[in-house]
Amino acid sequence: MARIAHLSDIHFGAHDPRIVTAAEAWLQQSQPDLIVISGDFTQRARRDQFRQASAWLNRLRAAGMKMLVVPGNHDVPLYDPFRRFGAPLRRYKRYISNDLCPYYEDDAVAILGLNTARSLTIKDGRINHDQMRRLRDRFARVAPDKTRILVTHHPLFAMPIGRGGELSEAVGRHEDAVEAAREAGIHIALAGHFHRTYAEAAHRMVADAGGALVIQAGTATSTRLRNAEPQSFNWLHVHRQDSVELQVVIWDGASFQRGHHVAYVRSTDGWTAQEIDDPRALAGIRIAQRARA
Repeated sequence: MARIAHLSDIHFGAHDPRIVTAAEAWLQQSQPDLIVISGDFTQRARRDQFRQASAWLNRLRAAGMKMLVVPGNHDVPLYDPFRRFGAPLRRYKRYISNDLCPYYEDDAVAILGLNTARSLTIKDGRINHDQMRRLRDRFARVAPDKTRILVTHHPLFAMPIGRGGELSEAVGRHEDAVEAAREAGIHIALAGHFHRTYAEAAHRMVADAGGALVIQAGTATSTRLRNAEPQSFNWLHVHRQDSVELQVVIWDGASFQRGHHVAYVRSTDGWTAQEIDDPRALAGIRIAQRARA
C-alpha cells in the first residue's frame, strides 16, 4: 500500500500563513510515503513567492518526506512578457524543481508528472505530443501489478464542478491526451487548478476514457476560495490497481481535520464508490473481491 498526500494550488503570495503552518504540521505528523503537489505554488510567479514556497518545501524535505511536483499556470509570469515568453518556468526550475516530467516508483505505485502550464495561454493547459509519447513509453515499462498514476495541474477531463454543474475546461488536445492516458493504462489521474474537490470514474465523463479514476484536489492553503469550499487536500491509501481510499483533509478554521472518506473499487464495470465510516469496511470489500476472483 502507498500513502499519498495530494495537495494543489498552494498560491504563495495569496496564502494564509496559519493554514500553511497547519498543513506542514499535519504532514509531518502523518508522514506520507509521498507528497504530490499538482501545481500553482505561487500567485504571480514572483521571486519572493517562489522563495516562500521553496522554504516550505525544504522544511518538508528536511523532515524526511519525498515529493513529486509539477508547475501550474500561476507559476508562469503573467505581467512580465519577457519572462513569460522567454523563460516562463525559469524561476520554478530554480526554486521548486528542475524536472518538468518527474517520476516516482516503488513496490506499489508508478507515478508520472507532466507539465501542462504554457506561456501562450492565461489559465488553460495543454499537453503536447512529445509528452504523450513519454506517457506511453514510461508506463510501458512498469510491472503490470503496480498502480499507474498520472499527475497534471490541469485535468485531462471536463468535469461538472462549476456553478450550476456546468462543465469545466479540459486540457488542450483533450482527445489525444485521453487516448494516450488510456493506452498507458492509467489507473488514477490527479490534478488541481479549479480549487474544487472532486472524484469520479473517467468513463462516466468521457466516452472511451479507459479505466482511470479522476481525483481533483481543492486549494490547500490559498485564500482564493471558490464556491465557499474551504481549504483542503487529499489523503490517499492506494491498496492496489482496483482499490483506493480517498479522505479529504479539511481546514476547519483552526486545524486540518480528516473529513469525507470514500473507498473506490474497480471492477469490469469501472470504479464505484462506497462511504467508509468504519475502517473495517474496506477490508470487507477486499475479502469480497478475493471471493469473486
